[in-house]
Amino acid sequence: MTTPTPGHPHPTPDAPHIAVRGEAHLEADPEIARVGITLTARGKDRRATFDDLTRRNATTLDLLKSYGDAVEHLETGHFSLAPELAPRGRGERVRTYHGSVHLTVEFGDFTALGELATKLADHDLTRLDGPSWSLRPDSPVHARARRQAVKEAVQRAREYAEALGTTLAALLEIADIGADIPQPYPAGPGRARSMAFAGPADDTPAPLDLEPQRQEIHAAVNARFTLVPPRL
Repeated sequence: MTTPTPGHPHPTPDAPHIAVRGEAHLEADPEIARVGITLTARGKDRRATFDDLTRRNATTLDLLKSYGDAVEHLETGHFSLAPELAPRGRGERVRTYHGSVHLTVEFGDFTALGELATKLADHDLTRLDGPSWSLRPDSPVHARARRQAVKEAVQRAREYAEALGTTLAALLEIADIGADIPQPYPAGPGRARSMAFAGPADDTPAPLDLEPQRQEIHAAVNARFTLVPPRL
């Protein structure tokens, strides 16, 4: 039984309604690569540790800004400088200080991202996480997915109407029920999450995978139509 929607006529034998769902699934190449950069510093002197971290942060920011428009967004996140206390001994004796600052960067030029990863590999106590791939919020792929979902809903409604020996009379309602949020296309065997770490000699860098991952975009709508009364 069709549930009437407030503000629209009730379905009757003389004005029957039909409700359908339309979906679209598209694939597209990513448009943005997002990476996280974590800079750290360690030392027994608080001021010296802070200065090291500040200098490392300034060097990294200068490097990122040198890429110009290839960097579409740059954000400085959490900053911390905390003491580590000695495990034994009386009182609160500081053993060392740990400092860190996190940067988030979005690249539209994936070649520049590869160059950045190579340069950061030479920086001490610098961690690169990612990349995560996505489409821009205003990408035309989103609109194409929504249009396809609507077309499928109309086509499905017409097929049901044809099966009943009638046609569509009017569109009563259409509702967007599936946000077209892109998801990474399933990776093939052996694809590892991307991560790189540059630090002391006893740290082993994890592999950095900079191959763009295709995106899956999904859109879905519910649509309700009135039918020309069928002759059953």
